[in-house]
Amino acid sequence: LRALRVAGLQPAQNLLVLGSGIAGLLMIHAARALGAGKILAVDPSPFRREMAREFGADEAVSPEEDQISCLRLLTGRRLADLVFVCTAAEKAHYQALEAAERGGKILFFALPDPKIKIAFSVTDIFGRNGRTLTSSYGAGPYDSWAALELMRSLKIRVKDMITHRLPLSETAKGFQLVEAAQESMKVIILPNK
Repeated sequence: LRALRVAGLQPAQNLLVLGSGIAGLLMIHAARALGAGKILAVDPSPFRREMAREFGADEAVSPEEDQISCLRLLTGRRLADLVFVCTAAEKAHYQALEAAERGGKILFFALPDPKIKIAFSVTDIFGRNGRTLTSSYGAGPYDSWAALELMRSLKIRVKDMITHRLPLSETAKGFQLVEAAQESMKVIILPNK
């Protein structure tokens, strides 16, 4: 929730979420619960795109698709008021810079490898379009309390995001599922199972 608070999510704002792993999925689901407008999710995995739709995205597309056209079609010709980068993929960071509406905000939740440098026009991002670039990671006491309240009220269904529950003896399989990032979202190891 801290990321949504830092981004300043307002009701009916349109969102683009780049990356639909567990962080992206939580952003989508929480934003929907808090009254977001249209939400477009982007992920290379068909499984994760389907999960994004299940948890509140209006549409989910591959990173190879034209996200600007998809956004404009979904929102009635507008770009995203808020863009959440929930993947370390370098390409997504460039896509985020192009997808924010004038006066929009881009929040970097996942960062690329430190060796990667993202080049952009300061004049275009700030001068012509008045976009805000920010980041967020972690949560303070208030954000943790608010998240727990949303889970308690069942507005956020985190249990439904668990795709695999494995015994301790299958821990290696759990790591393989997570690393493959195919048809898994959240893998839980149950030591007493």
